[in-house]
Amino acid sequence: MATNTSAHTEVPGGHAKGPFPPFDPNVFAPQLIWLALTFGLLYLLMSRIALPRIENILEARRARIAADVDDAASMQGKAQAAGAAYEKTLADAKASAQATAQSTRDKLAADSAAKRKTLEDQLNAKLADAERSIAGTKAQAMSHVTEIATTAAADIVAHLTGKPADTAKIAAAIAATKA
Repeated sequence: MATNTSAHTEVPGGHAKGPFPPFDPNVFAPQLIWLALTFGLLYLLMSRIALPRIENILEARRARIAADVDDAASMQGKAQAAGAAYEKTLADAKASAQATAQSTRDKLAADSAAKRKTLEDQLNAKLADAERSIAGTKAQAMSHVTEIATTAAADIVAHLTGKPADTAKIAAAIAATKA
């Protein structure tokens, strides 16, 4: 029993005669009807179901982008306001620091001037005391100058002449030179 069973891919009876079915003019009308029906059905499905969903998605995306842009603009405004507040605070702090420094400089200058005035007053008082002391010493020394000059002249005359000098005549001669 030998049977020959082999698989074939050919259509029994050979090739079909005639043109390729989509290009067959006899089937154009049914194909056009099916094309119109399929296109109409696809158009209805797209316009009633798919396109509204896509439009909703795009609208939600637009709204989210607009909200994000508004939030970004709001945050930018807040950041600019915060920057302006920071700059104002910084300027106020600088002005306050400069005012404090100027106040401290003025206070130190006033303290220094007061101390200097006190020291000058003390030094002037000491100087006046010293001048009075010098004037007293000078007056006392000047009162002894006549006596010293008389004694010195008498000693010189005695030394040169070998005799004691008359101190009354020497005192009269010194008194005559002062007048």
